[in-house]
Formats: sequence, C-alpha cells, structure tokens
Amino acid sequence: MSMGNNRPFPSQLSRRSFIKSAAALAALGAGGGSLFANGALAQTPDRLPLSASHWGVFRAQVKNGRFEKVLPWEHDPHPSVMLEGMRDSIYSPTRIKYPMVRRAWLEQGPGADPDGRGTGDFVRVSWDKALDLVAAEMTRVRKTHGNSAVYGGSYGWKSVGKVHSCRVLLWRMLKLTGGFVSSVGNYSNAAASVILPHVIGSAGVVDQCTTYEMLAKHTKVLVMWGCNPANTSNIAWMVPDHGYMDGLDVVKKAGVKLICIDPVRTETCQFLDGEWIAPKPQTDVAMMLGIAHVLYSEKLHDEAFLKKYATGFEDFRKYLVGETDGVAKTPEWAADICGIPADKLRELARTFAGNRTMLSMGWSTQRQHHGEQPPWMLVTLAAMLGQIGLPGGGFAFSYHYNAGVPTHDSPSVPGMSDGRGRALADLPPGCTPGNTTSYCMGDTGVSIPVSRVVEMLLNPGMTIDFNGSKVTYPDIKMAFWAGGNPFAHHQDRNEMLRAWRKIDTFVVNDFQWTATARHADIVLPVTTSYERNDIEQVGDFALSHIVPMRKIVEPLYEARSDYDVYAGICDRLGLKEQYTEGLTEIDWIRNFYEKARMTARAKGMEMPVFDAFWNSEDALEFPVKQAQKDFVGYAAFRNDPLLSALGTPSGKIEIFSKAIAKMKYDDCPPHPTWMEPIERLDGPTTKYPLHVASNHPIYRLHSQLCGTVLREKYAVAGREPCWINPVDAARRGLKDGDVARAFNDRGQILVGIKVSEDIRPGVIRIDEGGWYDPENPREEGTLCRYGDVNNLTSSVATSRLAQATSAQTGSCELEKYQGTPPKVAVFDEPEQQARAAGMPAGRAG
Repeated sequence: MSMGNNRPFPSQLSRRSFIKSAAALAALGAGGGSLFANGALAQTPDRLPLSASHWGVFRAQVKNGRFEKVLPWEHDPHPSVMLEGMRDSIYSPTRIKYPMVRRAWLEQGPGADPDGRGTGDFVRVSWDKALDLVAAEMTRVRKTHGNSAVYGGSYGWKSVGKVHSCRVLLWRMLKLTGGFVSSVGNYSNAAASVILPHVIGSAGVVDQCTTYEMLAKHTKVLVMWGCNPANTSNIAWMVPDHGYMDGLDVVKKAGVKLICIDPVRTETCQFLDGEWIAPKPQTDVAMMLGIAHVLYSEKLHDEAFLKKYATGFEDFRKYLVGETDGVAKTPEWAADICGIPADKLRELARTFAGNRTMLSMGWSTQRQHHGEQPPWMLVTLAAMLGQIGLPGGGFAFSYHYNAGVPTHDSPSVPGMSDGRGRALADLPPGCTPGNTTSYCMGDTGVSIPVSRVVEMLLNPGMTIDFNGSKVTYPDIKMAFWAGGNPFAHHQDRNEMLRAWRKIDTFVVNDFQWTATARHADIVLPVTTSYERNDIEQVGDFALSHIVPMRKIVEPLYEARSDYDVYAGICDRLGLKEQYTEGLTEIDWIRNFYEKARMTARAKGMEMPVFDAFWNSEDALEFPVKQAQKDFVGYAAFRNDPLLSALGTPSGKIEIFSKAIAKMKYDDCPPHPTWMEPIERLDGPTTKYPLHVASNHPIYRLHSQLCGTVLREKYAVAGREPCWINPVDAARRGLKDGDVARAFNDRGQILVGIKVSEDIRPGVIRIDEGGWYDPENPREEGTLCRYGDVNNLTSSVATSRLAQATSAQTGSCELEKYQGTPPKVAVFDEPEQQARAAGMPAGRAG
C-alpha cells in the first residue's frame, strides 16, 4: 500500500467493515447491572464466545466446531484490522500439526549436522517420544555440562493471558527441574530502560504520561520524536483498549500544533496533519544539541528550574558550548550532521520555549548505536525548557505504548509464577536450607542482556561490562524457546545462524512453522490462545476491564497447551505435582480471579462470583477516577521535590550522572553526548548509500500474523514491501511493483518496491518481522526470498552500559532483481515434514 495521504491506518480500515456486526452484538446484551460491560450475553445457536488477543477483545462466530468469523467487541472504539488475521493463524498452511524431530538429530544424536537446521527435514514422532527426548536431553546436558549449559530464551510477544504465559511456564519448568541461564531486558526499549533510571529514577518507557485530555487543554506544541502511536498503540502487551485514537482525535480538535520528527511521515503525522521534519536517521542527539545551544545562547532556558530540580547542568553546559572539546554545538554544527537547516533549529528552539510544549519520544530512537543518548538528551532538553511537571508540558516516552489514557480503578489480576517464592516444602528433592537458594529455585545466577544471545553463543567464557557490573558468558549446549521468534527479532541473521550451529539441541514450542521452528531440533506443536481458556486485563495503562478468554475451538491436530507440555516433561522427571500444584487450567483462572476479587472488595467494589463472571461471556468494567483523567506526569515531583523525590541518587534529574562517570565507559559518557555511530546516512565510515529504517509493521505485531491472509494487504510482488523516495528509486531504475535485492556485507534479501514521497531521500523503510526464508539454508549469506530486514541490520550493542540492540543501525544498497525471482516458501508447510510423516500435507490428525 502507498504511504501517501490517502492511506488509512489499520484501526480505521476495520471500523467500517466491523461496525454492523458490532451494533448487532451490542443489541444482544442485557442492560445495566453490576460491573459487567454489557450484562450477560444471551445464548444463541451460533454461540458468540468472548476472548482477547494482542489486537483487542473480540467475539467468535463458531459453526460445527470451526471458528468461522471474528467479530469486534462492541465496546472497542476502534477495532483493529489485525483481528482479521487471527482466525487464519489457526487454519494457516503454516500450522504445526504434530511433534517433529529433525532427522539428523534423531538418527545421529545431539549436535548432528548443525548446517542442516532450516532445511525442513523433519520426522514425525509421538508426544510420548518427543517428551521423552526433551527430558532425557535436559538431563544429559545438565549432568555433563551443568545447569548453566541450558538457555531458557523464550523472549518474545507471547500470547496474552495470565495462565498461559508460555515463557513464564517455561521458566517455571526449567527452574523446577534444575536451573538455566536467563536474560534481562528486551529488544524494544532496553537502552532507555537502563539509562533512564540513572537520569530520572525510573525506566520511563513504561511510566504513565500526562493524559490526552490534559494535552488538549494545556499543550500548545506536541512533538512526536520518532513516536507513532497511530501505528504502535494498535497492539498492546496485554489487551489493547484502543483509547489512543480518541485521545489523538481530542488533541487534533483542540488545535494543538503537532511536530513530527522522523525520517518517515508516519501514520500519526498524517492523521493529525502535523508538520513533518525529517532529519537523517541516528542524528537525533546532534539535532537536540543544536536546539539546546540556541536555548542557552539566547537565554531561553529556565535557570531556576535547572537549579531546583536537576543536577549536572554546568558539566553539560561546558560540553554544549565547546569548553571541554573545543566544538560548540551550534545550530550550524548540528545542521551539518542531521541535515535540518540551522535556521529551522533556531525556530524550533524558540517555538518550544515560547509555548507549553510536550516532548514525546518513541522507542525506535534508542534502538541504535549509542542509543542511550537520545532519551537522555530529550530529558535534558525538557529540563532546559523548565516545563516538566506542568500540565501539558515536559517529556514522555510512553505515548508510543498506549499511555495517555486514564487508568481505571481496577484490581490487578495476578498471573502464573515462574517459581520464585515457592515454599521450601514445594522445592525439588534435595533442596534444603543448607543448599544455595538460587540453585534450589532453579536459577543458575547467570543472566545475560537479552540482545547478546548470539554474542554469548559465539564467545563462551567472554566477560562483558553491563551497567556497572560484569557478565561472563556460559557455554550453552541446549536452548529452549516458547512464545518468541528469535529468527525474526534478532539482528544480523547470518551471524545468528553461525552462532546457532554451536548448540547441541534447540527445542521450540510454537503453533506455526516460523523460521525459528524450522531451525529447531525438536518442535512441539502448541495451542493458539483460541484453543484454551484464560483470563486477562484490557489496556496496559487503562486496565479498564477484566475479560474471560473462553476457548473458541478445540485444539487442532495434536496441539497441546504449553502448560500441559511442561507438566508432561516434569512428569518424566518426577516433578509433575510440584509443577502443577495439583491445579487444572480452570483452577488457576479461578484462583487469579478470586485474588483480584478480594482486592476489588478492599477498594469498595464487589465483583461477581467467578462462575457468574465466567458464564456471562462478557467483561467486567471498572470506573475511572477524575484524578486519573487529570493526571500530569511528574506533577508531584514539581510540587514537592523533597517528598516526591525521583529515584536517582540526588533525587533530582541527573543531567550529569556520577554513577555512570564511575563506570568509565568510553562509549557512554556521564552526560548526553553526540557520538558517531558505526553506520549512518552520509556518515564518515559508512560503506553503503541507503539507510535502512526497520520500522514497526502496520498489519502485524512484529512477526506475528505474517503467516496469515493479512499479508495480502501489504505484500508487493509477494515480498515484504520496501518504501523508497522517488529520487532514490529513479537513480536505480526502480518503480512500483518491482522486485529488488537489498544487500550489504551482512546479508541480502528480496523486497517489493513501493515508491513514496513520505520517506526521506537516502532512507528506505523495510518493516521488521518479515519471516526469514533462506534460498539455501546450508549456504551462509544466502538470499532471503521473502524479505527479513534483519539480514541487513547490525548486531552491535548500543554501549557497554545497556548492551541493548541497535536494530535501527544499518545501511545497504538496492538494485532491481534480474531474472525470475525464486518462489517464497516460508509460508508453506515444510515439504520434508509431510513426506517423513508418511501422510499428505494438510491432513488433520
């Protein structure tokens, strides 16, 4: 699809097609009463059970045991078009039907033919055989190499639900059965999550923001710096409430001036008709320094605020004016780096200082080499403006992530425990008070920064710095993954393939043949969230409802829930009772609900008994307090910086961090600093001419739903689309619909061309999450036929402080593909699987 002004974004696309169904559903509910959102739903011959997903609450039309149609929940103000892909994920040709084992591993043992991973040569086995193999291999690895040879990866956007949080269930099993190496951080916001506690005393990226209603009342200028909620807030970690669209609409109607700073003219910029400023990617810090220099040199900064609420400005000032390095960070200096004229930087500084301004930054800006610097510099810029804690002013990092809607007065629904805090009597045999607690709890005491997994596999024994501490990489022999797709979300795919060859055994739980499943040794088919029961809350910040996630259909083929899979593994090791605690799926759901019910009672609200809630097939809605509607970020700190001090050592905003200064990291100085990345557009050491913007996709959640019918809405020539400016396209003889090869020294992919003026010259956009489809899995650097952008991106760490991903760091060249492009195969069932199983592909079990 075009990136032009005529392109609607997903929430609008679904609205028209779903509205008739939503209205009909609303008429079915009984009115009034209790906390139910719409009363008890009348039962009909075609039952309409309620469930939920990362794309919203929905109802399912089921006929003869088959999920026929998804219908939007009548209380979702802006249903997502991505709901249309959910049903297809159940019945897709990519569905994993049976337990499978890679032939070489099965016949020759662990570590056999590592180059053969990804070739699709699998053999079908029974569930008993598969679980026996996993339990035996876990025992072998631990006995031979120790607990620290097992890596419990399981990073990713697992399905929603408090019981079936598959990665927590995996950790629970691995801890109970001995121990494992875990990870900390994430691929989304790890650099900001590490630097911001040093600066503002909290992770920042998951803090509630000033509500949209308060922005509409008080803000004059709203800056969206790499922030695109009209796209990214369409999904949520729990269940999205989609209130962000109404919030953006309120801001638009209030006449707030929107400035979008991004190499791409985003969906948010289009919807709010904002001013688009397109700097060169990865030059955000230089641009902000140029603005800061104007604020200081023209005495537009708030000295009183800096003295009362911040520390370290004098050290930063010396850097800003060039006293420490001989380089004044003037608008002219900044313009030469970021590509935005000096006069425009002066105009922005004066606009920010002369109006109530909210600086909102998205997470993409910190997913780059030296990614700790942009969020730190944004806070510094906001501190110089002196509006932090005022209604409508300051800074924020979570509008990108569903914040800005008021939080409801609801109880928290607890979820499955990974085993921490288990009573001593429930610990594995042999765990006594004389043993180390970490071992008894199944924790080896080793955790790595999550994006360093490939570096760990390639460099066992290597020691790295991490946020003031040291981490020594273990020697991993077995990895277990559930609820994630590392062969989509990790960078530098070919380096990753080299690393994975060092593992003896790779076990994957999934319901689709993702690239990760295709590179496994043992594949365990699990249920989708629509084939099991669960419970969840709506809105990561709103927490507006508790929703029953009723099973829509019975599990297909031989799929089992992760809970049953891990219980089966524990059973083989004599630990099933400890794992399940004697509870079934519905027992856990009931327990979690009852705990929330007790919390609600303490708040003066009476939730219905569990059976009434569960059988109603509707959600419980909770009220919003007026104070939450009027929430202003950092207002308490501004009103009383002593009693409401920040969590930093000084209790203030730390523009200069003494803690970071003591670490003496040459790649993360103690105050915001412009540092040249290893690659950038027109950079001094950059080999390739085009910068790769690996943005969040429009029609999927990272790699989820890529293997569904939704792909028809965006694929170009059957490939992942590549948006390119007309100037760059003309230079390469490219036009809409062409197939092109994007390449650099790290890898090569095929993409479908979409020419658009909504992207800066010198930049191409290829969304992350496209499924990896190697033409020859045994050949390093082979062509990816579909368009996994992480063949092109760099795996370099942001710095020694956060050791986070630099997914937005990468450059490439693009050329028209000559000849007949190879067929995309990743969205079909592996052919070898069907042959090895001795049955036709697609046959139900």
